[in-house]
Amino acid sequence: MLNKLFLGLVTFGVMTLSAANGTYKVTLFQDSVVDGKQLKAGDYKVELKDNDAVMKLGKQVIEVPARAETNPSKFSSTEIQYKDNNTLQEIRVGGTNTKIVFGNAGNASNGME
Repeated sequence: MLNKLFLGLVTFGVMTLSAANGTYKVTLFQDSVVDGKQLKAGDYKVELKDNDAVMKLGKQVIEVPARAETNPSKFSSTEIQYKDNNTLQEIRVGGTNTKIVFGNAGNASNGME
């Protein structure tokens, strides 16, 4: 069963794969926090580089610790996992087996479907 940090089918964001190099487009429908940094709701470009995610919204650029992980099976839909209501923890990319885990959040996502 999913751990209690997972907010059900949280569809506060939409993500599509835009390139095979780890670049994604994400729409956050609520203000969020990641690594103590504020993210306003909006359309972001997220690029994974080494152990960081570079998140761009217009001229705003935020770089935060993150990593890509591969799930054994594909996710049927995009899901965003929050901790404490607005702290972005993980994004599971629908139609792929990729998830982006922010900061030290990786240990909280072991109870998947």
